[in-house]
Amino acid sequence: MPGMKLPGNFFLIGMMGAGKTTVGRALAKATDKQFYDSDHEIEARTGVRIPLIFEVEGEAGFRMRETATIAELVQQQELVLATGGGAVLSADNRAALRQHGFVIYLRAGIDDLYLRTAHDKNRPLLQTANPKERIRELFEARDPLYRETADLIIDTSRQSVQQLTQSLLAKLEHLHAHRQA
Repeated sequence: MPGMKLPGNFFLIGMMGAGKTTVGRALAKATDKQFYDSDHEIEARTGVRIPLIFEVEGEAGFRMRETATIAELVQQQELVLATGGGAVLSADNRAALRQHGFVIYLRAGIDDLYLRTAHDKNRPLLQTANPKERIRELFEARDPLYRETADLIIDTSRQSVQQLTQSLLAKLEHLHAHRQA
């Protein structure tokens, strides 16, 4: 289904390991849109990896960079943006995402998130003695914010990227058709 014409911007939110970058790339390709990942943009702009930003500037410094990057990216047209897992912590980010596009919450269970992120050293918030418990804490704090911000919630557990993308495209097509009617 490459090149499907679904107008507007699509913003993916959810926990680290939910599949935002992977699904975002597939969705962008299928809808013929430009793809961005806010974390990758921050790394490209600073020339350093996110763990180093956390080490030097702390989480607060990183979040300021994240908000500035998101504010800039959402101004573009016809893009798919995968946000960092903590992007919804900022009320400014939540408002910008809702105002400039269609927000999709990719939701996965704690066990799935842990399995997908357990060995990833590029996730500073999980560099703890008990990363699974940390994922649980983050999920419990962020899930209400993801739900508040999202126009659509998709469960990413137990699906291949292809199945997930096809399901997402079908839902988006359905919603678009109803908006046109």
